[in-house]
Amino acid sequence: MQAIEVHGTVADGYEQVRAEFAAVVAEEDGESGAQLAAFVRGRKVVDLWAGREVSGTTLTGLHSTSKGAAGLVVALLIQDAALDVDRPVAHYWPRFAAAGKDRITVRDVLVHRSGVVGADGGFTVDELADERVVAERLVGQRPFFEPGSVHGYGGFVTYAIIGEVVRAVTGSTIQEHFEQRIRAPYGLDVYLGLPAELDHRYLPILPWRATPEMEAAFDANSPNPHGIAGVSYNLNARGFTAADVMALPNDAKLRRLGQGSAGGVGSAHGVAAMYAAATTGIGDREPLLSLETIATISAIHSHGPDLVRGDRVAYTLGFEAKSLLYPFLGAHAFGHTGSAGSDGFADPHSGLAYGYTRRRAAFAFNAPENARLAAALHRAATTTGLATAA
Repeated sequence: MQAIEVHGTVADGYEQVRAEFAAVVAEEDGESGAQLAAFVRGRKVVDLWAGREVSGTTLTGLHSTSKGAAGLVVALLIQDAALDVDRPVAHYWPRFAAAGKDRITVRDVLVHRSGVVGADGGFTVDELADERVVAERLVGQRPFFEPGSVHGYGGFVTYAIIGEVVRAVTGSTIQEHFEQRIRAPYGLDVYLGLPAELDHRYLPILPWRATPEMEAAFDANSPNPHGIAGVSYNLNARGFTAADVMALPNDAKLRRLGQGSAGGVGSAHGVAAMYAAATTGIGDREPLLSLETIATISAIHSHGPDLVRGDRVAYTLGFEAKSLLYPFLGAHAFGHTGSAGSDGFADPHSGLAYGYTRRRAAFAFNAPENARLAAALHRAATTTGLATAA
């Protein structure tokens, strides 16, 4: 294991977080690069990076960590009383009622109980880049399981559906709301639609590294492309593979349009600051979300075996429930991981906000280092007295 130079700062009392990050990047092909950032009750306490070409302001693909950004837009619309999540999607988008989808509610989609996890035949990368194209394909799509009966993760389609609802309710897109109400006011380095003039700051996601034996084991346990998990990850599209999932943010059109399910671009600092702005505020600014709204979006709705991802996750209203992944967090911790290994979350109980990115994709969509880093952060915050022990 080679020593990797770590750049950036930590607040007094957070030296153990720097040490854990240094160990992680040394083990995880540190030359490829990673970033870690955190806030505690609106105060930045960690801002670290390492690796060749990587700086604190480097942007890279977020994959499904993007869902956290899109989910915050939905949270604001709930707070505004502009959106009723218990109405059928078809109330807002009548064409969605076709093919047995008339009773699927907005809530069903947000907690992955709609049964609409993808489309027969899958999508091309060009189609996935454009949520309007994805939404059009879903109009005639039958659910892959009885809506409301179980849950199964909708990898690339969730916010194509919700995007049509948001457009119907407000006349604006999820991306426009995120830019105007969340990103721009705080100057966040998180984008649902990366401007062309910032593309020079983007570093592509690199493919994972694995031995032939690891690859063989992965292939042996990969889902049937035409099963529910395969459909959710678009593996039923001709020629589409796990490597294509990893490379999606490297597609210029997808980055530019910023689809809410997997098209976001950002830095770890941007992700952490986004969750801090939403739940605690930053500095002396009030949080974007009220305590009532936070309670609404962070309550667990779906748990137990996920037909797509297994039993590793549970879902709140638009987010992953983080207390089941990281048991040291409070019951209302929420956020979202990304396929390459990125993660972001807020723990309203302790006041923590966390962001992590890695440039090289994590093997088999699994980045266990997040648990180590989040635990070190929680220990430091609790020891310094900034956080309430969860």
